[in-house]
Amino acid sequence: MLNISHDKLNKKVSLKSYKAHQRAFTGKYYNLFNKLLGLFLILVFILLFLPWTQNVSGNGFVTTLTLDQRPQTIQSPIPGRIERWYVKEGDLVKKGDTIVFISELKNEYQDPNLLERTRAQQQAKSESVISYQGKITALENQVAALQKEKVIKVSQAKNKLNELKLEIQSDSIQLIALKNNLNIAQEQYKRTASLFNEGIKSKTDLELKKLKMQELEAKMISKENKVLANKNKLSNATIEINRVIVAYDDKIAKSESSKYTAISDQNEAKAQVAKLENQSTNYEIRSGLYYITAPQDGIINKAIRSGIGENFKAGEPLVGIMPANYALAVETYVSPIDLQLLHIGEKVRIQFDGWPAIFFSGWPNTSFGTFAGKIIAIENFISSNGKFRVLIEPDPEEEAWPDRIRIGSGAYTIALLEEVPIWYELWRKLNGFPPNYYEVKTAEASKTKK
Repeated sequence: MLNISHDKLNKKVSLKSYKAHQRAFTGKYYNLFNKLLGLFLILVFILLFLPWTQNVSGNGFVTTLTLDQRPQTIQSPIPGRIERWYVKEGDLVKKGDTIVFISELKNEYQDPNLLERTRAQQQAKSESVISYQGKITALENQVAALQKEKVIKVSQAKNKLNELKLEIQSDSIQLIALKNNLNIAQEQYKRTASLFNEGIKSKTDLELKKLKMQELEAKMISKENKVLANKNKLSNATIEINRVIVAYDDKIAKSESSKYTAISDQNEAKAQVAKLENQSTNYEIRSGLYYITAPQDGIINKAIRSGIGENFKAGEPLVGIMPANYALAVETYVSPIDLQLLHIGEKVRIQFDGWPAIFFSGWPNTSFGTFAGKIIAIENFISSNGKFRVLIEPDPEEEAWPDRIRIGSGAYTIALLEEVPIWYELWRKLNGFPPNYYEVKTAEASKTKK
């Protein structure tokens, strides 16, 4: 009420005469309320000293323990067109079961006999490699024959050269003998001429001596010409040896050049054979890619591509598959301020979406509907949401997780830390301090301490 009037009614009228005043201020209810209030204060004071388990909470979702057990999509490594589906959503498939059959889009692979024609080309090139090998062998034999023939021809030329040398030597000896005989014949002719002038010898004897001398001169000149001719032949024979060597070296070089050309052609044919083998193998592997198969046992979740005749690019997902066998885990996220409080092997309580639970964060032993977990990995890099990812697996020493939990469902996690009094926890909350930092005690640390 507004105290507009200066006439105070409560000072003129006494309330003690009313029953309501007596019941409110002087009755037994007033005493009972005071007792209850005091009892409540005592109870609150005692509660302040009860133990309270500090914790770090986080929100996440259910995932799998290993990467190969997580949901995945099935892609085609080549572009194509969907021709036939062999499964539908929700089907259970085994590893290697056909999911979908596709056909080619690229023109260079649409020939139905492409693999056979490529193998025929490969066979033809393989035969050409054999033909080149025969040519190489023939050329090697030709080179060997030319080398043998060269040795024979050079030997014949050398033999002829030696014959000419011996013939020149013989003619030279004969020429010396003829010179000696000519000198004797000249002396005899001079003496006969002197005796003829004295009248001792007849003219006939003189003419015979002169004739003999002339015959010896003719023989000597003939022999000299023969020696000169043989010397010319000797020079020609020396030149012939060199000519034979050069001619056969040229023939051998041409044969070897043809051989190396054949070897080069053979190597090129071998390279083409290898290329065709690679192509035929690629075509064979590509033809096997027309049937898209399941990479592992699982359940077909969703068809990302549907219908018949729909085109798709290489690497585009066609269907999603969930592995049949998997180990559950929880992926949760914690704030950077709480990251240093978590350690691998630390106990965690988890509340799954869809499972009713009554949870007291400070008294985990009195909670209901939560399940135990254990930290197995803590990410070293911050995620896009500004928090750090923590991976949790089921605790084998506690109750097993529900069988009907599905991957991707939500999960609320509480990592249990130290036990402190309630008053300390309230004081920490009011001041905005983080939970107490502590180190997990291990067996090795205990032994070291001892």
